[in-house]
Amino acid sequence: MKSQRILAMSAVCGALAFGLAACGDDDDSGTTTASGTESGQSSLSGSIAGAGASSQAAAKEAWIAGFQTANGDVTVSYDPVGSGGGREQFIAGGTAFGGTDSAFKEDELADAQKRCGGPDNLIQLPVYISPIAIIYNLDGVENLQLSPETLAKVLKQDIKKWNDPAIAADNPDAELPDTAITVVNRSDESGTTENLQEYLSAVAGDTWDFEVSGDWPVKGGEAAQGTSGVVEAVGSGSGTIGYADASQAGDLGVATIKVGDEFVAPTPEAAAAVVEASKQNDDAGKFGFTYELARDTDASGAYPIVLISYEMACTQYDSPEEAALVKAFLGYEISPEGQEAAAKAAGSAPISDALRTKFQPAIDAIGAQ
Repeated sequence: MKSQRILAMSAVCGALAFGLAACGDDDDSGTTTASGTESGQSSLSGSIAGAGASSQAAAKEAWIAGFQTANGDVTVSYDPVGSGGGREQFIAGGTAFGGTDSAFKEDELADAQKRCGGPDNLIQLPVYISPIAIIYNLDGVENLQLSPETLAKVLKQDIKKWNDPAIAADNPDAELPDTAITVVNRSDESGTTENLQEYLSAVAGDTWDFEVSGDWPVKGGEAAQGTSGVVEAVGSGSGTIGYADASQAGDLGVATIKVGDEFVAPTPEAAAAVVEASKQNDDAGKFGFTYELARDTDASGAYPIVLISYEMACTQYDSPEEAALVKAFLGYEISPEGQEAAAKAAGSAPISDALRTKFQPAIDAIGAQ
């Protein structure tokens, strides 16, 4: 899947069953069910477009397919240009919604709130929770283990060969070749990059001494556009290592990362364990549900290289039709059915019922000016 491909799906999969009002505040056509409204027909029509995080691409395909199957007169498109591009397009008013792997930064937040008509009109919902996999392509090594310090030195390019003593210490049973390491990083501004750097800064700050941002700070590696670009570059190389949303790893090798005294694989359950231990930020507005992740946890079974990918939206839109579509689509994304569809398609960790109940008022508030 190319990162610039626009996802506009009308496949026959999924179901819509989330008990939200199908239209705006003045609509009385009934609640939305698997077949549309209570009368069995969806009253929704029209189109909405979003853009942003490429990590959400597989989940977005599933969400769009399920939503459009239940609403035959609706078209939803999503362009996975990356988190930075998604935030820019949303702030500029070019999209009705968007995805981002990092919450709005302080210098962006005011502009995003202005676009939505005020601080309490901006919505940021963590609709997608997934581990970030450290992917690699190295002949003869099927089970790569990396401690935080070793991983930081590899990605910083301080460690240049696969048989380096530090890697060997993490992998005493592996036959490591005398092969040069090629680090593949994102060329575009990326929330996945920022989440990985947040982890490295928290657990290996003496080595990873860069300012955390969505841009990759180390020169000299191989750069690729989007998640799919990194996966393709790692897969087509030899001795390569990179990072990507775990759902996109495919047949590549995936490293286990040392947490406490054990090496942990990037599973949805391990990612969810970190989120449950994390605190919500209190400065993102009434409907800004953003989190400060516990990157330095040593809890058994937790995998701290994790991203929360947020959906960006407003509580106020110019037209009732656009508001109705955004409201219904976001409602499907956080519904049990929507989260199950994403989990099957992308290997993400479904949000809990407690979080769903917490987020519902934000979706209920969506309407027209």
